[in-house]
Amino acid sequence: MMEGKTTEFKREYVDDIRYTVVAFANTDGGKIYIGINDDGSVQGIDNVDDVQLRITNMIRDSIRPDVTMFTECSVELIQGKMVVVLTVQRGTARPYYLAGKGIRPEGVYLRQGASSVPASETAILNMIKETSGDCYEDARSLNQQLTFCKAEDYFARHNVPFGESQKRTLGIIGEDGMYTNLGLLLSDQCVHTMKLAVFEGSKKTIFRDRKELSGSLLAQLEEAYEYISQFNHTRAEFSGLDRIDKRNYPEEAVREALLNAITHRDYGFSGPTLISIFDDRIEFVTIGGLVRGLTFDDIMLGVSVLRNKKLANVFYRLKLIEAYGTGILRINECYADCEAKPRFEVTDNAFKITLPNTNFSGEVEEKKPVAQSKAVSKKDRQVAVLQLAKKQGTIVRKEVEAALQVSQATAILILREMVDKGVLVKEGTGKHMRYRVAQNPNEKH
Repeated sequence: MMEGKTTEFKREYVDDIRYTVVAFANTDGGKIYIGINDDGSVQGIDNVDDVQLRITNMIRDSIRPDVTMFTECSVELIQGKMVVVLTVQRGTARPYYLAGKGIRPEGVYLRQGASSVPASETAILNMIKETSGDCYEDARSLNQQLTFCKAEDYFARHNVPFGESQKRTLGIIGEDGMYTNLGLLLSDQCVHTMKLAVFEGSKKTIFRDRKELSGSLLAQLEEAYEYISQFNHTRAEFSGLDRIDKRNYPEEAVREALLNAITHRDYGFSGPTLISIFDDRIEFVTIGGLVRGLTFDDIMLGVSVLRNKKLANVFYRLKLIEAYGTGILRINECYADCEAKPRFEVTDNAFKITLPNTNFSGEVEEKKPVAQSKAVSKKDRQVAVLQLAKKQGTIVRKEVEAALQVSQATAILILREMVDKGVLVKEGTGKHMRYRVAQNPNEKH
């Protein structure tokens, strides 16, 4: 008898046996003989019942997922001596790993020759793919230490239960009791990000602001919509005596484009979702082209083949999505009465939605800051602020700082004086405070 890829000798029971059990379950199975020396000589075991009990407890407590159904502990009489034989079959829920280490190289082992060695990350991912299929959502998450603070809060606010049974029904927890990649996407530990940037003019040359979002996709959805809303200004128009407020971008179109970017993204890639805000448009760029078998003409007709079916189902239950396949149609409907229309572009690995600014007219004008010198009077500055407010509908302090090239304190003083004069009106508080042109003399909030 010799040690090999499917055979391991142990003189006595030691806790390190668990490494071999994991390696056998992840590779081609094997037998562990307890009571045989490394050279193959038989020593035997006196306390057979105690050893069997320790093995059973070790397998139950130290290895995940549950591998007990693929193991069998027996006693054999070899050369007149009692030997405990632990038989391990190749498991169907690979990769198996040590409970205290997780699905990482230090917790996942494979059998190479007569040794049990840590598996590479590539080998781990291949095992996950083999046992879970090609669907990203269904595969086991590499990180099993997940929390759902944001998701729990979001579900609670929408009066949707989010207990253990619901997590299993939704697919957050798989049949093996492990968190899936869908669970990872909704967890606070989600590794996929979203990057938003605001540019000066119509080109990606000058940054005005930028932000990167991480964590649960539900948190990213809310934060991204709130961020875009800061730059979705309102323009006031008058029809006779009636005032008509018109946003730069239809809110429903922004919502649908954002939901499309999240639900249809290919999360098998690690790159972020990109949202770029210009003076004349917003661009949403999502990783992942069309689902196989679907054409561009199909999606324009409202045909939908979901890449992330279970994620879309979660959003449907939360009433974020009303019906599958209507997002593109809704976006087009929002611009039905507008001269400028949304654009949809597809490549092999990306999908891009461009929403035009309905309040934008003419060429993009680069904002020229008022020269900061003694020659610039207080009145000139206030006139510049008033023109900017009329053009955009509303303004914030940072925009005044940028336009006038003044400090924060100076911008606050200018805005305060204009409010006191009844030229501007404050709306909101704190970081959400904006200023608009007063419609009536001395109108104040």
